[in-house]
Order: sequence, then structure tokens, then C-alpha cells
Amino acid sequence: MNITSQTTKPEILVVMPLPPYARAQLDLHYIVHDRIHQTDPQAFAGVASGIRAIVGSGEAKVPRSLMAQMPNLKMVSVIGVGYDGVDTIAANELGIKVTHTPDVLNDDVADLALGLMLCAARKLPQADQYVRQGQWLAKGPMPLARKVSGSRVGIVGMGRIGKTIAKRCAAFDMPISYTARSTKADLPFTFFASATDLAANVDFLIIITPGGAATKGMINAEVLAALGKGRGEGYVINVARGTVIDQPALIHALQNNIIAGAGLDVFDGEPTVPEAFFGMDNVTLAPHVGSATNATRKAMADLALLNLANFYASKPLVTVVPECQ
Repeated sequence: MNITSQTTKPEILVVMPLPPYARAQLDLHYIVHDRIHQTDPQAFAGVASGIRAIVGSGEAKVPRSLMAQMPNLKMVSVIGVGYDGVDTIAANELGIKVTHTPDVLNDDVADLALGLMLCAARKLPQADQYVRQGQWLAKGPMPLARKVSGSRVGIVGMGRIGKTIAKRCAAFDMPISYTARSTKADLPFTFFASATDLAANVDFLIIITPGGAATKGMINAEVLAALGKGRGEGYVINVARGTVIDQPALIHALQNNIIAGAGLDVFDGEPTVPEAFFGMDNVTLAPHVGSATNATRKAMADLALLNLANFYASKPLVTVVPECQ
């Protein structure tokens, strides 16, 4: 991975703020142009032809218009499993490889999904505040909460992370169902062809499908109504992308007792979050921290850096996204 022996370091464009470890490694091996396309378009135009690779996080926006400004661009290295902000159709047409960092974050995202499910059902954030604010002493025990173990869980998206979530749910003795583009013959879980049918047959609906145009608004008012079963039941947990849920429909469902609650790590338009969520006591909010542990973020950065190093060394890329094979 030592590229510094070359007379001139390769030039790369960074399109998102990166964790300190990843940025330090990039600075060691490359000439880093940090979001110069946004901050100084004129300077960017002067260096664009020398840039052969882009680096960004999972929320990186790499449209066709940006790629077209770099005639020698051949690679986009995403530090994240999601890459819906990258125009993979344009990348294919322009001969640009796109890589991401699957697998290394499966455990953390699955852990958070279970954590949000427990928080939503057992009201753990509210219980913390109940103690801190002296309400336990003043009012006595909190109202009873919802049992999780043994409840039916539905997983929207049964890829690597979905399967990891399912393993954790199995330890809670939860009957597991799922929906995906197709049934998985190797899995012993119940398959439903649509998110609506799945929601109607579970107590907890966990979202872990990829983002992008194909899944935008998939979890809509109809799905939420099916989850609620007309009795204000059911909990939705989103550790995928905010765009997968119709956010206004979710707010309406939470405000009107259509569903019992939600646990959300992602939002449509984040980091801007609708203020309507802030006053609700039936939703747990997290600031997109699914993979946010030191160990996992380092592993993600290392994999992205390996893909980048292999590209400049003319070696095979390790984790090319399926659309760009």
C-alpha cells in the first residue's frame, strides 16, 4: 500500500468530511483535494484532469455532472455499504469502477437495530429520563411497556445485514419473516412478496433494504396501516436509509396512534430532522450511528483504502458494487 515512493503522489478528490483516521491515511499517500469542487470551482477546474479517484462516505453525492468534469476519473471509493448517492449508471457508461465496504459493518448495524427495537418497545430512553427527573420518586413506577422476546419480527431486505439481524432476533425467540426482491431458498424464514403483507403479519418491522429510487417511499401509509392493524400496534425500526420510509406518513402514523412506535437511525433529508419527531414519546431517534464504533469505522476505512491502493497499483479491486462489476 506504499505509494509514497513515487515522485508525485496521486491526486484524489474527497467529497465528504471523513473520520480523522481515514483522512490521515489519505494525506499520507495522496494529494487530497477536499471538496474543492464545491469551495473553489476555478481551482478544481485546474486540477480536475489529474484526478483519477474520488473518496467519500456512504452519504457521498457523486452525480454524472461531477464525474464528467474529470476526464481521467476511473474510480469512486465509498467508505460505507450504501452508495445510493453515486450515479452507478453514469459510472458504468464512463468506465468508472465504484467500490464500497460491505460486511465489516454488519454487526454494528444489526446491534443498533436490536437496540432501537428494545428502546422503542421498552421505552428505555424515557425510563432514563424518568429516573433523572425524579419522577420515579414522585410518581412511582413507570407505565408498563411492550415485551420484545417472542414477538413476530419482519425484516425488509434480507442481505448481509438483514441476515445478521435475523440471527440476533432468533436469540430473542422471535418468529422471523422477511420481504426481498426474491425468496431466499437457504433461509428457514417466512417470505412475503410485499412489505404490506409482511407488515400485516408482524409486530416489529425492521428496515434494512438499500436506498435509492427503487425503494424510495416503500414503507408508505398502506404499510404502516397494515403494521398497526387498526389498533395502534406495531413498531417500525429503520437502520437503512431515510428515503425508504414515507416520512410524512410515518409522522402521521405516530401522531395518530396508527402504529405504536418507531426507532429511527436515519431520516429523509438528514441531518435536518423534522421537529415533529422531537415532541413524541413513542419514537427513539439516533443520528445515523449504525456503524459508528471505533473498530468498525477503522475497518471500513481500511477496506476503502485497500481498494484505492489496489486501483493505483493496477491490482484487482476487493469490493466492487454489484452494478459496476
